[in-house]
Amino acid sequence: MTTLRHVATPHPAATTGLGPRAAAGEPVAAVLAAALHLPGVDALPADLPGARAVTVEEPACPPERAADLLGRKGLLAKEPATRLALCAVHRALGLPAKAPRRTGPADPRTAVVVSSNLGNVATVGDIARRLRDGGPREVGPLEAPNASSNVIAGAVAIWFRFGGPNLTVCSGATAGLDAIWLAGLLLRTGRADRVVVVGTEPDDAQARALHAARRGRADRRPLRAGAACLLLGPVDGPGEPLGLLGPVRAVGADGASPAAPGSIDASPGPVDGAVPGSVDGVPPAAPRLVDDAVLPGDYYGAAGVVHTAVALRLLAGTPAVRVRCGDPADGFRELTVTGAGR
Repeated sequence: MTTLRHVATPHPAATTGLGPRAAAGEPVAAVLAAALHLPGVDALPADLPGARAVTVEEPACPPERAADLLGRKGLLAKEPATRLALCAVHRALGLPAKAPRRTGPADPRTAVVVSSNLGNVATVGDIARRLRDGGPREVGPLEAPNASSNVIAGAVAIWFRFGGPNLTVCSGATAGLDAIWLAGLLLRTGRADRVVVVGTEPDDAQARALHAARRGRADRRPLRAGAACLLLGPVDGPGEPLGLLGPVRAVGADGASPAAPGSIDASPGPVDGAVPGSVDGVPPAAPRLVDDAVLPGDYYGAAGVVHTAVALRLLAGTPAVRVRCGDPADGFRELTVTGAGR
């Protein structure tokens, strides 16, 4: 299992030969299923195109009531962000409440990629304080797994029996779309047939304090607890997907200008959200943008996945939706979600 963290260097797509690059504007992954699990959010703003299609079917239970959806067994030592992630995956897979957990061999062709910056900081901080004040005897051996940065991705894989590559992205405000980029890479290089992408963040006191103090924070919106899940597969796979995801692009703060050299899936040409359907090189009208302004609060490391799940629900009212996440310190990422049109 691997954890990826933010460092101030160009993205690996620009510095290594790591797998095939996506052509500009061409879809890189198909969305087979998606779910939002946002406690306290009942519907999206009414001014968004297709808003009638995006009301929340069932209220999202908070992490302390995750047993209402998942059943009680196995939840006792799970942290809030892990519980929210499990709920989002459960809903994306279309499972009924308290459905029996799958047994038997894990599926080696289904990968898990999680984006979360603050998922287990409360546990890490608590263990650090007890070690400082009382020494190692104050920390029990069963607490150690929850101090791992990859605990959420590992818990999702074990709970749902996913045995493929298992990654966690902790790259700051761009983590959600960075996770989607990695999922596309796993699909394009043949490392997985399906990728479960989960964005999740808690809103405990320690997470809120770190979020409020972070470098590059451009506004005062509070941290919100929530999760979203995307089940991704190859563009040329069977069936009718919910939508198609274009390449993840590194963009400037205005979203229209390219970022510095080193963009994700970098390739010549514009980075203006061009979508299939251009005529004589002229793209259709700019797609609607889903960014931090769409939802109340900040989902931080989960934002890119949350925004993409929201965009998929808006396709009923518009053929394409742009998704953006990031901040001035961590940079900005963007992708375009389009209808399948098969």
